[in-house]
Amino acid sequence: MQYIGGIDIGGTKMAALIADRDGPLVRISEATVKLGTERAPAEQAMTMLKLACEKAGITLADLGAVGVSSCGPFVRNNGFIELVAPNICGGIGNRGDLLNEWQSVPLEAVLREHFSTVVIQNDCVAALAAERAFGALQNEDNCAYVTWSTGIGFGLCVDGRLLHGKNGNAGHAGHMLLTDQSQAQCGCGNFGDAESLASGRNLEAQYGRSPADLFNAVKEGDVKAHAAVVHAAKWFGRALYNVTATLDLKVFVIGGSIWHHHGDWLEPIVKEEICAHMPALTTGVQLIQPALDSHVADIGALYLVMPEAWLIYWRSQSLWQRVAEVDLA
Repeated sequence: MQYIGGIDIGGTKMAALIADRDGPLVRISEATVKLGTERAPAEQAMTMLKLACEKAGITLADLGAVGVSSCGPFVRNNGFIELVAPNICGGIGNRGDLLNEWQSVPLEAVLREHFSTVVIQNDCVAALAAERAFGALQNEDNCAYVTWSTGIGFGLCVDGRLLHGKNGNAGHAGHMLLTDQSQAQCGCGNFGDAESLASGRNLEAQYGRSPADLFNAVKEGDVKAHAAVVHAAKWFGRALYNVTATLDLKVFVIGGSIWHHHGDWLEPIVKEEICAHMPALTTGVQLIQPALDSHVADIGALYLVMPEAWLIYWRSQSLWQRVAEVDLA
């Protein structure tokens, strides 16, 4: 195998990558398509992957395998993985803020029209695998990768084993119900789950301001904006406490755009919410930054189909770092 492809699908952006043994060659990204038929996001991924191949000077036929890290949840239809992602499929929660009525996206079926080897994992699971292979979790057996961005998701590892579940949905703790006293609604339809209370998309729905505007207002001294963000951070911390208490985890690597840009001042709020409860379970719990930074899910997608010999070489040479150099977006 000379070349592999990677696709990272998020509720806001999508990325396509090409890599060989010597590291990433090309990365391009676009806003995730949410109009057209339910095939549109999968077809967008194919179009982007083809463009990435062209920029790398190869063809789709040169790719030996394609790995996909994607927001979920997933369902299986005739054996193929479909996305039932509330931040992409507007027909799930019926909130009206997504201008489509999709119930699912036939991701794997579309990709397999072009490739025989396709591996799809939840984006947080893929990111966790990448951090354990190359990054901050190489020596951790009880840990999680968490994203706080458009949505909230978890990848979980207990006793050295990544958790997957019956449909690959282990880690969707963003949809754990935290309160029945809130009118905050998640894109999945739940009221009062972690994502409804703290995710970027749902903060905008609650307060009528984009996350960027809300956090900028905090920097400018807006008291109401500050209270809103602190409230969200406490709920996020409560979710991390619940996962800690359930799985006895030691380390959380936290990524995603909200944490990437604001984690420096949000961390004490989140950490206090974790450690204020049951010290026997929470003492020593760590919150750390992803060593693979904002490209962790991209590298995770490539890791899913990376030959073992490449993995060892990439680790020894820190080749994943080259993804920032080849980013054309």
